[in-house]
Amino acid sequence: MKRILLLFYGMTLSVLVFAQKDWSWWNELHGWEPGMPGWRSFVTISPGYLGPNALPVPDVKKGFVEEKKAIELGSDFHFRTGDNTQNLFAKLYYPFAENKIAIEVYGVFLEHYSMSDEIRDERKARDEDGEGLAVGDLYFSTLIQLFRDKKFPNTLLRMATKTASGGRLDAARYADSPGYFFDLSFSRTYSNVEKGLSWTPFASIGFYSWQTNDDMNLQNDALMYAVGFDWNKNNWTISNSLSGYVGYKNEKDKPMVYTFDINKQLKNNGIRLQFIQGVNDWEYSTIKLSYIWKWN
Repeated sequence: MKRILLLFYGMTLSVLVFAQKDWSWWNELHGWEPGMPGWRSFVTISPGYLGPNALPVPDVKKGFVEEKKAIELGSDFHFRTGDNTQNLFAKLYYPFAENKIAIEVYGVFLEHYSMSDEIRDERKARDEDGEGLAVGDLYFSTLIQLFRDKKFPNTLLRMATKTASGGRLDAARYADSPGYFFDLSFSRTYSNVEKGLSWTPFASIGFYSWQTNDDMNLQNDALMYAVGFDWNKNNWTISNSLSGYVGYKNEKDKPMVYTFDINKQLKNNGIRLQFIQGVNDWEYSTIKLSYIWKWN
């Protein structure tokens, strides 16, 4: 009985200490007073006011369903003055119906961040020391091959959903809100058989929407776009692309990124290296390293 009482006392004390956490530094900094809306309404749900994995520009699709199943595991290193971030991510890709349809499940499963006071305060985050761990959002997407190897360019429809599984809205790392996007991507492959190489220009156009915490505008809608080309020789693929989306609220919601991608095929598997440079409203330079397991 005595042990149960001590355990109950300890749990109660822990709850009281947590509940009495001093937020006076944040209240004074942002002018919050009793009776005002809660702290969540102060955080701007926008790619320019959150961490690099909150509302990133989606990966570019290139007009066709890949034929092999794949699992990709890797790590990202995001560099920005005042917000260096590292994370681990995973992706499952599964085609079926004679490679006319595929599904993807992917997301960041662990993130480490370290923010300066300046970045923390700009984002109105409530993480006083600006450093910690977070779990990311989970994405689900369906890919449908509309045209392939026809006179019309290869055409792929993607429909994706972003869950609200990401944590640490208090640290302005993730949006804690759902979203979705869909796009059409197009490509055409040209080959030089004698030299054993091919190149593929591609482009996409689509729509991105996510929920905000603005009572007057609960949703931000954006035009999504991409353009680029692949160069293939032997087991190497080199890709360059420019992609982004354009929100309407003018709250750093028009991110654009340049992506340089090198993929080396190793028998059935592959190694991937990407460099992503923010051009607008996404102020990071990112290096992505991953290993891809493929099978039929």
